[in-house]
Amino acid sequence: MKNICILGATGSIGTQTLEVLRSDNENLKLISISANNNYKSIIEIIKEFHPKFVAMMEYDAYQNVLNYCRENNECAEVLSGIEGLCSIASMDEVDIVVTSIVGMIGLRPTVEAIRAKKDIALANKETLVVGGDIVMKEALENKVKILPVDSEHGAIFQCLNGEKYSDIKNILLTASGGPFRGKKLSDLADVTINQALAHPKWNMGKKYL
Repeated sequence: MKNICILGATGSIGTQTLEVLRSDNENLKLISISANNNYKSIIEIIKEFHPKFVAMMEYDAYQNVLNYCRENNECAEVLSGIEGLCSIASMDEVDIVVTSIVGMIGLRPTVEAIRAKKDIALANKETLVVGGDIVMKEALENKVKILPVDSEHGAIFQCLNGEKYSDIKNILLTASGGPFRGKKLSDLADVTINQALAHPKWNMGKKYL
């Protein structure tokens, strides 16, 4: 039995992880979860999976979850803020931490989990963007696995599984989404910077080199 912590349980990767847990509840158990402010979805997860620990980033959401758990005798502990995230990611009961928080806020709890010898199922790409050297150094020193689980980097990981890295010269990624999805090549000849930054879902921001 592997005990799972999900950082960002109400997002896309978090909800897909819950689907995996539903299909394999003999080998996987949900121990702890977190969310930013979506307390209604967290309460529904608590009703179904009965995790022992919950952390909410926003204080009002934390209070709502805390009140629910007290009234319904759920969860051993409800925590708040970044300290709460770090706590549920590094506690003894946890074996694997799924890091699916959006943004660089995921860096610190990921590092704390690695230092506590937890394997990391990584969907929070920003963690490696802002602190890749730190994360990989800590993972190596603590003999922790970093398992990519989100879209492109998860697909690359699976494609390379069992292959000799020395035989690989290039890895090519094609664009599956973004502002230019469905466009013809002729439509891309005169695109502007503002058009390129207008992602339909994410505020990508301008990149400076």
